[in-house]
Amino acid sequence: MTMARLTLLAFILLSYNLHAQNKRARDYGIEIGVLKTGQHNSITDVAGVKVGHTTIIEADSIRTGVTPILPHAKNMYQWKVPAAIYLGNGFGKLAGYSQVKELGNIETPIILTNTLSVPEASDALITYTLEQEGNETVRSVNSIVGETNDGWLNDIRGRHVREEHVLQAIENAQGGRIAEGNVGAGTGTICFQYKGGIGTSSRVIPKALGGYTVGVLVQTNFGGVLQINGVPVAKEFDNYPRHYSYDVDGSCMIVVMTDAPLSARNLERLAKRAMMGLAKTGGIASNGSGDYVIAASTAEINLIPHRQKSLTKEIVELKNNAVTPLFLAAIEATEEAIINSLFAAKTMVGRNNHEIKSIPIDAIIKLMKKHKALD
Repeated sequence: MTMARLTLLAFILLSYNLHAQNKRARDYGIEIGVLKTGQHNSITDVAGVKVGHTTIIEADSIRTGVTPILPHAKNMYQWKVPAAIYLGNGFGKLAGYSQVKELGNIETPIILTNTLSVPEASDALITYTLEQEGNETVRSVNSIVGETNDGWLNDIRGRHVREEHVLQAIENAQGGRIAEGNVGAGTGTICFQYKGGIGTSSRVIPKALGGYTVGVLVQTNFGGVLQINGVPVAKEFDNYPRHYSYDVDGSCMIVVMTDAPLSARNLERLAKRAMMGLAKTGGIASNGSGDYVIAASTAEINLIPHRQKSLTKEIVELKNNAVTPLFLAAIEATEEAIINSLFAAKTMVGRNNHEIKSIPIDAIIKLMKKHKALD
């Protein structure tokens, strides 16, 4: 590893400590839903899934970053995953959508970043794919890059995300407990007029129903009327939209992973339920919001080889009437991931001395107790 990359890695690890809180919603007794979480309550509870971050915080105006999600550890171009993308509201710049819609699979890691860095991140994914062993003859890459606009806190016009930032984030992707809040693609985001960021959560359905895991990661940068575990926080705090323009606009990227054997058709159905989780937090998917859900199945039995001699492929797929528990899992995990992004984020000052405060946790816990919403 070069000295430059070692320096960047050290900065990334330092950023985790400086800009992300340690406690999440459940640490305060806020237990959303009825299904059990996975070991880490993270998208990485789906076996093989890894997440990385590059956090870029420089001077007084650069507040941005990159977050890749890797569905498995193999060469993704050679072993594609069944996938689907659902548009909750399409005011966004999600690269790679049409081929996923057409073919029902994903062949690169998923990258999240800011709006004006989508082309750079896409180009970096192409570099990453072409350089992988076994891809020496590849001449077409459908890179998947989602975004939200962090331009209030970040000098977005400066386009500070570079190829090396993306490649470094992929290289350092890991499983287990991952950083949340003001990290990676969530560094400069805003949610419900508070500091947003990266959040994650997972659910495991009962063994009798398959025992599958659903994991969700979100990049929150949207508005609405905040509620937490059913408690009307925004209404109680008198902090909700009045203008219905910039106070509700933004975007939310939602990535759903599951080890359940699902086709693209049922993955799209699963993705739709993630939007219900967003709604349960008070999000309204406004006219100026890009709300996208990317859902993929990591079930090894259904990985799609790039090269195969046979004209047909056998697949194993859950029956339609067996996916309902997964729908509930996606709803609950999305709701909690969004709330975790708020709990993990810290107050941030950025471009033009703009300040976005973190949610008032002490006041929220007091409110939750008032409504008997703590477990």
